[in-house]
Amino acid sequence: MRKLELHWQILIGMVAGILFGFVMTFPSWGPSAVQDWINPFGTIFVKLLKLIAIPLILASLVKGISDLKDISKFKKIGLRTIGIYIFTTVIAISIGLILVNVLKPGEGISEDTIAKLTETYASDAGVTSKLEEASRQKDSGPLQFLEDMVPDNAFGALSDNSLMLQVIFFTIFLGISMLLIGEKRSKPLKKFFDSLNDVVLKMVDLIMLTAPVAVFALLANVVVSSGDPDLLVALLKYALVVVLGLALMIVFYCIVVATYTKKNPFWFLKQISPAQLLAFSTSSSAATLPVTMERVEEHIGVDKEVSSFVLPVGATINMDGTSLYQGVAAVFIAQALGFDLTLGAQLIIVLTALLASIGSAAVPGAGMVMLVIVLESINFPSDKLAIGLALIFAVDRPLDMCRTIVNVTGDATVSMVVAKSVGKLGEPHVEEWDDYLDEVKTTKS
Repeated sequence: MRKLELHWQILIGMVAGILFGFVMTFPSWGPSAVQDWINPFGTIFVKLLKLIAIPLILASLVKGISDLKDISKFKKIGLRTIGIYIFTTVIAISIGLILVNVLKPGEGISEDTIAKLTETYASDAGVTSKLEEASRQKDSGPLQFLEDMVPDNAFGALSDNSLMLQVIFFTIFLGISMLLIGEKRSKPLKKFFDSLNDVVLKMVDLIMLTAPVAVFALLANVVVSSGDPDLLVALLKYALVVVLGLALMIVFYCIVVATYTKKNPFWFLKQISPAQLLAFSTSSSAATLPVTMERVEEHIGVDKEVSSFVLPVGATINMDGTSLYQGVAAVFIAQALGFDLTLGAQLIIVLTALLASIGSAAVPGAGMVMLVIVLESINFPSDKLAIGLALIFAVDRPLDMCRTIVNVTGDATVSMVVAKSVGKLGEPHVEEWDDYLDEVKTTKS
């Protein structure tokens, strides 16, 4: 019997998780049972992915840089990567602003719905924590993100997944230094990182064996803890505008893939689909990074020299889906609360969302913090910030899941474009978890 491909296995797990979660919302004991006995399996899966994220970045980025014979190639890859990420983010924000101004979802929200949402969520711990974090980020200096990028303790940075930019900085510094001491002197260290890279990629393969069960657990928990269905329905128009914008962004990526890399966009989506499905389930670009790297390198054919830099950087600074959501959410809140936005204010939204995306953490809920910063940039009344967040808090998690798909797809698209531009887009070379099993089996005497 032919084995189902990974993306079908994950999709079945997702559908089963959603249906199971829906059924378990009816009995009074259902939600607590899911959270106590089902959700831990999803949490363990996400922890495993986060466990190997930093070792994978360290090993693959050092390997990618040290494999370069000409250091100028790294400069070319770096500049193109940053430039393309900025361009796609501007496109994403523009799509969001056009849609929200044309469809005007905020004008359909009644006063009763606003009052109910405010009463339910304005004092919620999730909302207040986002306001506090945004206030802390706003008080920092204009070059704080550069200061935060440089670690004062390499081991401290390597032990904290939220310090991804510091890890990337240290790893690039290490890789370039290895290049500068010559191939002979750096060979022992290079062999260590080459071997570590192979081991971590094998760990990705093993973790992915549990992916269908994990996404079942994660989505079952999301469904049983989704909140008041009436409030979700009231925000349906807003949610649909965001989803439409995200879908258009996926179409934009497909057009770029088809026209520039000359690859079939449907083939591209099929190869990256396991990473997309995990992005939806985990709401975290960082947690999905190991899978994204494995799919892009082995299933699409992007050379490690490119993917090892483009993808970790993308997981940290490329927030196309989140930036699009920023634009829609900011204008939606303004429409619902009667706050007039001029063209100049909307241009400020574009610039602020672009800058905020660079320093945003690749974790669930980071978009809400960015949104507060965006709203404050257009002089939105501070006494209404909590109300504004309360308006969208009910649907933030499902939309966070959707926009993470776009973030991950954008990372994969840019890696293909950069690889094509430097002649590093080759043929796929797929490895399975048991490829080397014969080498470790002991023969009977």
